[in-house]
Amino acid sequence: MANTEAATVIKKYANRRLYNTGTSTYVTLEDLAAMVKSGEDFVVYDAKTGDDITHSVLTQIIVEQENKGQNLLPIAFLRQLIRFYGDQMQAIVPSYLDQSLAAFAREQDKFRKGVAEAFGGTPFGPTEDQVRRNMEMFDRAMRMFIPFGGGTGPETRAAPDAAPEPAPRPSDLERLREQIEAMQRKIDAIAGSGSGAPNGGPAAPADPKVETR
Repeated sequence: MANTEAATVIKKYANRRLYNTGTSTYVTLEDLAAMVKSGEDFVVYDAKTGDDITHSVLTQIIVEQENKGQNLLPIAFLRQLIRFYGDQMQAIVPSYLDQSLAAFAREQDKFRKGVAEAFGGTPFGPTEDQVRRNMEMFDRAMRMFIPFGGGTGPETRAAPDAAPEPAPRPSDLERLREQIEAMQRKIDAIAGSGSGAPNGGPAAPADPKVETR
């Protein structure tokens, strides 16, 4: 849809087709609703009589939206609005509604800007850069509570099972040496008692032909 400074002229023909003179294309009520949401102003004329029928077309757009389940107008409001037709207050109702909606729109803009400043991005959430910074802070905080650094960055330390075993202390080496010597003495004692040699000495070869090396 082409945005112009002047209101775009929409012509409605007898077959209920809507023709956008700005784009030279036929449009639907859904297209006109999109134009309203984008801020593009338009006016609708009856192609045969030239009458301004913008009000009735906009009303049709609201009816179409309500029929789709997007109920924006409360039932109590609709009932009250119907009561105003033919009432002596009918003349001031349009002006009151217009001013009320304009004030609501201004407050809505302030709210959107406030949310955008609070989140540092769009009114609907933080920007990608804000999310990245938050994740980095979260990752740094988690490393303080995870042993060996955690994470997957270059500062990650080696896993516990990959770490080299600590070198034995001198006392451990001495204790290990004593255990080995005691075990060796037991082996020597067992070997000496089973050989039949006096005083536990080495036994003579059973076969003198076999050389012992």
